[in-house]
Amino acid sequence: MKKFLQSHIVTTGLAIFSMFFGAGNLMYPLRIGALSGDQTLWGLLGFLTTAACLPVLGLFAMILFDGDYKAFFNRLGSNAGSIVIFISMLIIGPLIAIPRIVTLSHTMTAPFIPFAFLKAINPISSLIFSIVFLGITFLLTFRENNIVDVLGNIISPLLLGALAIIIGKGCWFAGSTTHNDAAIGENFLRGFTIGYETLDLLGAIFFSSIVLTILRKTAGKDIQYNQRGLAMISLKAGVLGVSLLAMVYIGMSLLGMYYGQGIDVNSGELFRIISFKILGDSGTLIIATAVLMACLSTAIALAAVIAEYIQYEICKNTIGYVPALLITLAACLPLCIAGLDNVLLLTAGPICYIGYPVIIAITFCNIAYKLFNFQPIKMPVFLTFAIALVSYLYFHGA
Repeated sequence: MKKFLQSHIVTTGLAIFSMFFGAGNLMYPLRIGALSGDQTLWGLLGFLTTAACLPVLGLFAMILFDGDYKAFFNRLGSNAGSIVIFISMLIIGPLIAIPRIVTLSHTMTAPFIPFAFLKAINPISSLIFSIVFLGITFLLTFRENNIVDVLGNIISPLLLGALAIIIGKGCWFAGSTTHNDAAIGENFLRGFTIGYETLDLLGAIFFSSIVLTILRKTAGKDIQYNQRGLAMISLKAGVLGVSLLAMVYIGMSLLGMYYGQGIDVNSGELFRIISFKILGDSGTLIIATAVLMACLSTAIALAAVIAEYIQYEICKNTIGYVPALLITLAACLPLCIAGLDNVLLLTAGPICYIGYPVIIAITFCNIAYKLFNFQPIKMPVFLTFAIALVSYLYFHGA
């Protein structure tokens, strides 16, 4: 039994790591290092606060709610909760997260496309790539019970291996870095807010529900009906997964610090340029593996979560999981062919910088409710929304 539990913790922890580690998690730590220079430590601390510590709290909060995100959000009221869930599903699905995954994958692999006419006609290239990528996502997701095994036993080891090669060689041959004159607090705050754009707190809230559901279906009978046992497996696995995530963030930020200075491109192209600097043309297979495994792993998890939502909440179980999955992936296609720059503009807008603090407030209020019977939630969430809105308008202009 002990070996069984340890195996489940490791497999599930690797699965959680690969669920989290998608397009944003490749791009943004590099950006932290490139912007912060020799003060990367402070930018990284801010980034880890929102991109690693908050997801652990999100997992913990959802375990307290037994993986029921409806109960989690419905403390705002059933109507308000339903609206927040719907908007969240759009953000982690067809509006930002999945198109960002697909467009980053296309940006990274476009140089390796063998047909010159596809490179020249970008919309056709994007469309064909998006259809192929989403098709593979469907094939790896339509058997829902196999998701954790696919992520934990196949995709995560490939992803970690590829990233270890890039980070290891990059740090071994690293040169000097540039001096950053910005204040420590400025670097910390920049890293803190860039961490919003990973969307990992939202991921933690919705991934935990599917992890708990799958663990109930696959765990042994002694654990299957033991809520405390399932919660402990999920929490330990979550800590393992996010710890791996934090280690990769540290490595990627160092690569940004050493190799990203003065490169004025979007965050996705920055990873491609840095990877080629480190590995050269001979490392293209490793680079492509790292990107595709990172992006595919998160796409699988997100597609499964949204398909379940469409099946049970939108269609009230009148359609099956597979049709719901097809609807999910088809809805993502329009923005997938819009290009990475356009998707990143959506990511860095009010959706993240106003909406994300609201999700943080809901999370803290719900943890306090479960642990200390702290009842208020509507007023703290409203005040957070108002402060975030005013701050965004002040710093970004009305």
